[in-house]
Amino acid sequence: MNPKLLFWVPAALRMGIILAGVGVLGFLFGAMPALIVACVAMALLVFVQLGYLYQLSDWLDHPHSAKLPDGWGAWTNIFSRLYRLRRDDEKNQAELTEWLARFRQAMHLLPDGVVIMDDVLFLEWCNPAAEQHLGLTHERDKGMRVTNLVRSPDFMDYIILGRYEQPLTLSFRERKLIVHIIPFENRRQILVTHDATETERTEMMRRDFIANASHELRTPLTVIVGFLEIAASEQLDQATRMGHLKLMTEQGHRMQHLIEDMLTLSRLESVDYPMRPERVDVLKLMGQIQRDARALSAGKHEISMDVDGPDVMGSYDELYSAFGNLASNAVRYTPAGGTIHLEWKEGPSWAKFSVVDTGIGISPEHISRLTERFYRVDKSRSRETQGTGLGLAIVKHVLLRHGATLQIKSEAGKGSSFVVCMPKAAIAPRQPELLLN
Repeated sequence: MNPKLLFWVPAALRMGIILAGVGVLGFLFGAMPALIVACVAMALLVFVQLGYLYQLSDWLDHPHSAKLPDGWGAWTNIFSRLYRLRRDDEKNQAELTEWLARFRQAMHLLPDGVVIMDDVLFLEWCNPAAEQHLGLTHERDKGMRVTNLVRSPDFMDYIILGRYEQPLTLSFRERKLIVHIIPFENRRQILVTHDATETERTEMMRRDFIANASHELRTPLTVIVGFLEIAASEQLDQATRMGHLKLMTEQGHRMQHLIEDMLTLSRLESVDYPMRPERVDVLKLMGQIQRDARALSAGKHEISMDVDGPDVMGSYDELYSAFGNLASNAVRYTPAGGTIHLEWKEGPSWAKFSVVDTGIGISPEHISRLTERFYRVDKSRSRETQGTGLGLAIVKHVLLRHGATLQIKSEAGKGSSFVVCMPKAAIAPRQPELLLN
């Protein structure tokens, strides 16, 4: 039915009923009583309407605290519609609040910084990543000009030129940031910052690794190719030829060891190569490491060992590689006649493997970089000892996979101490047969 009819038909019926009642009173009691009753009825009707208008006005001023009546007549439909409008509004407001909370949570979790500015670059809002990248604080810096907060000539030039099509690479607060400004609405702009520090560091490490690996491979290849060219162009006596073959064999083994270490590093860093922990017999492991160290030493050093600690959970091969690298380094960098002590012991919340030598030692400025790929304190010494420069890098990655740490103490000319600290969680439980004994 037409909404107009729904409103006017009941009102007309009510007025008709009142007029009919007044007519009946006038017929029975005369015109004057009927007129009085009609005036009183109209006054009551007006007061009822005014009362509803007052309640409606009060509700409009306080929509959440005031209560609407049920109403009478046409007011019933009006108040019911207002109830529905308020319910829909509360539902929409709840949904909007939920979406706003989700938006803020998403913006807080973004790794990239987001800063919302007005058209004159005053800060309106920023997420935690932007605070970390640019040194901002939302509560403190809100309403301040961003160019006064980010003190950088490159950033100022980027803002002044207004060429926002290309991002800006900015070095700020010891970070490498990619900054991009995006116009937003008519009077707002979004400043987006991406921290490329780790990416830049990884890329630099990749370039250094390729350059160093190429250099390390080029040296033995040059020796081998040189000797082959000599053998092809000249007639060599037996002794000279055997000498050349021996040197080529040594350089070939050096390349083989280098490639094996590079493959080991690649495997340790791969997410597709998870560690499958097993019980590692430490006594067996230490015995094997001592035998290898003595074979490498060829009787030139005094190598002792002390094992007084539990087995651990981990990879036998990886721990053998890590501990063996530390022991072989001690042999290589300790002059003949020196001593090397291997030890495995248990503490209150750890188990430690240590290698202590009386070798040439390391200056303090080199210690922090020892686990970098191809980093060498003395390059000429490394060439003599046939090291690949990847041993301590392998040690670092093995220990990371086992949750262990490496502590290095050394002094030039006074020897070195390398200590691997395995966490309590890596200690294997005691075997039942040992507990019964």
